[in-house]
Amino acid sequence: MFSDPMDGGFGGGFGGGPGPVFEFMFNVFPIIFGIVFVFILYTIIRSAVQHAKNARAPRESSYVRIISKRTEVTRSSHNHHDHHHNSSSSRTYYYITLEFDNGERKEYLDVKKLYGLVTEGDTGYAAVQGDWIVDFEREQPGRQAGL
Repeated sequence: MFSDPMDGGFGGGFGGGPGPVFEFMFNVFPIIFGIVFVFILYTIIRSAVQHAKNARAPRESSYVRIISKRTEVTRSSHNHHDHHHNSSSSRTYYYITLEFDNGERKEYLDVKKLYGLVTEGDTGYAAVQGDWIVDFEREQPGRQAGL
C-alpha cells in the first residue's frame, strides 16, 4: 500500500542515500551549468572583441545614400528575491543602411545618435569605422557631389 523508501525512489530513507532521481540531477546539473557558463562567457568575449575591432578600425568617409533605418530592442528581466519584485530593462540598437556609389549596400550600427537626424533617401558623406556609422554630413540641396 505505501511505497518503501528504500526502494530507490525519491529519497533513500535513513542511511539509504539519495535515490536515482537525485543522483541524476546531481550528475546533470553541473554539466548544464557549465554549458550555460561557457555560452555566457563566449558571448561576452565575442562582444568585447568586436567592440575592440571596431574601435581600432580606420575611419573611412564615402559618398552614400541612406537606404533604410531600423531598430532592434533587446529585453532582459531581473528577479530580486530578497526584495520580492521583478524588474526588467531594455536596450534599443539603431541601424542605418547605406548604399555606396558602386551599388554596394551595408548596414551599420549607429553609435553617435545619428538615427533621428537622417532620413531614408538622404545623400551625403558618411564616416564609418568598422561596423559603426560615426558621422553623416548631408549633401546641401543644389550642390552635387564632387563639385
